[in-house]
Amino acid sequence: MTQSMPGGDLPGMAPHADGRSWMRLIDWIWTVRGELPLPAGQDADKAFAKLEPFFREPGTSFDQAEGRLTFTKKDPLAQDKMSIYDRGELRVESQPGGGVLRYWMTSKSLLFCFLAPLLFVAFGQIIVGVGILAKPDAEQADKKKKEEKDKVRELHWIDQMLGAPAPEKPKKDEKDKKKDEGGKDRFSPTSAYVFAGLFALLYVIGRILEDRLISRRFLRSLSGG
Repeated sequence: MTQSMPGGDLPGMAPHADGRSWMRLIDWIWTVRGELPLPAGQDADKAFAKLEPFFREPGTSFDQAEGRLTFTKKDPLAQDKMSIYDRGELRVESQPGGGVLRYWMTSKSLLFCFLAPLLFVAFGQIIVGVGILAKPDAEQADKKKKEEKDKVRELHWIDQMLGAPAPEKPKKDEKDKKKDEGGKDRFSPTSAYVFAGLFALLYVIGRILEDRLISRRFLRSLSGG
């Protein structure tokens, strides 16, 4: 039994929404749109009957009426072939050349992957800013510490009279060198920029791949494959 969801179009993202809307200028970030030709003689009821298995998944509710199918997903399973999408609409329209299926679907996952690089770049810039502000104090503290460490202790006059050798200048061991090198990287934004790059790559791949996958799956189902 199909489960109904509240009727009406979703704000600012429906296929028939005003193309001049400012929302349409940015919603491509998290919205996948497309259209597919229907096989000859296939009407809306037959088309949605073939696509219905996509919406019979756990966590999915949908409503079909008047050549339109709307759906929402909440906590879908990983096996769900449309788990990346949160809500959307499919509509069958008649044209001189035959029926056409138009669809649009939104994804919070795509939106997150798009915003994550911006967030990590912002973190990187904050780290750089903190490093610039802390640099004078850190350099002064490091300089004072180095002077204390490099200072050669003078022999007592009795030791000098006895001919004791003068103490050598303390050598910096590997542990100290690594510590100094690590201190220079305390305010390095490299890690933040690496994560930004990874999420940016993930978004580009996901945005292109998911668009093609859903189009191919719908087409295969409509054709009876």
